[in-house]
Amino acid sequence: MGELEDAVMTRVWKWNRPVTVREVLEDLQQERSIAYTTVMTVLDNLHQKGWVRREAEGRAYRYEAVSTRAAYAAALMNDAWSQSDNPAAALVAFFGMMSEEQRQALQDAVRIVQGPTVQNPDSATRDGGR
Repeated sequence: MGELEDAVMTRVWKWNRPVTVREVLEDLQQERSIAYTTVMTVLDNLHQKGWVRREAEGRAYRYEAVSTRAAYAAALMNDAWSQSDNPAAALVAFFGMMSEEQRQALQDAVRIVQGPTVQNPDSATRDGGR
């Protein structure tokens, strides 16, 4: 995703509702000079790439994100990781770049994916069921 596509998608994700070209344009114009047709083209490109769906409203469209920003980030990480010739080394390098806060978030995510830990039934019988 290019820089302008990301700027547009950031708004679509942040607002979390169907948006018009005009709404995105007016918000982007607070930061930069940009034409209506440019925003319309970017949203059309994002639609063709499958990042947004659109629904006609009069002569215009309303655009809505197909997935979340988190899903997009996960797809980027998965793509990058799958292109490595040594996935384990890539993960070690990635983990080495993480802040302590990011490592904690990773540990939390692993716990969520793994689900609750179940006590091994054999351990209960070894200690007399205590």
